[in-house]
Amino acid sequence: MKAFVAGATGQTGRRIVEELIKRNIPVRALVRDLDKARGILPANVELVQGDVLQPTQLADAIADSTVILCATGATPGFDPTAPYKVDFEGTKNLVDIAKTKGIEHFVLVSSLCVSQFFHPLNLFWLILVWKKQAEEYIQKSGLTYTIVRPGGLKNEDNADGIVMQNADTLFDGSIPRQKVAQVCVEALTETAARNKVVEIVAKPEIPAQGFSELFTSVA
Repeated sequence: MKAFVAGATGQTGRRIVEELIKRNIPVRALVRDLDKARGILPANVELVQGDVLQPTQLADAIADSTVILCATGATPGFDPTAPYKVDFEGTKNLVDIAKTKGIEHFVLVSSLCVSQFFHPLNLFWLILVWKKQAEEYIQKSGLTYTIVRPGGLKNEDNADGIVMQNADTLFDGSIPRQKVAQVCVEALTETAARNKVVEIVAKPEIPAQGFSELFTSVA
């Protein structure tokens, strides 16, 4: 297995890279700024400069990777097209290239509440709408996928247990980015994670469960 990570220098993406390295999985990281990436990511990560919005770059960037983890996301700002471009068009470009490359598994970091149009997050240029469109594109692609919908993201890890449920059943809660990264990486080897949408939060009163058990609990 060789992993290609898009959004590798983001707060969640860099943790995904760390989790892959911990498991001795070779990583190829797509980054826009090589100098920034060198200061953030482990030295044994292959860095490739590129952008998900430039599809002509992606085939060479993915190279011999066998799985893709996508942790890209538009940042809040004044560009009303950003969520459409980054969260939908960029993911779509990755999916299209993944199909031509015969990628074995595509893991997407999405968000809770993507099915709720009147959610406050959609005030940020319909960001949840475009995340949902990206999810649907992956689901129709024919690729083996896992779509991970985390609750509110925390930078600090904690000892809380992970709650994992079916799509559109969790509507609030938070989770450390490190746990999101762990779920994404474990999905690559868990048969029960294939072709599923999983929603995740973390709660202190929840006992820790194995990832196999968590993924199996989701229909």
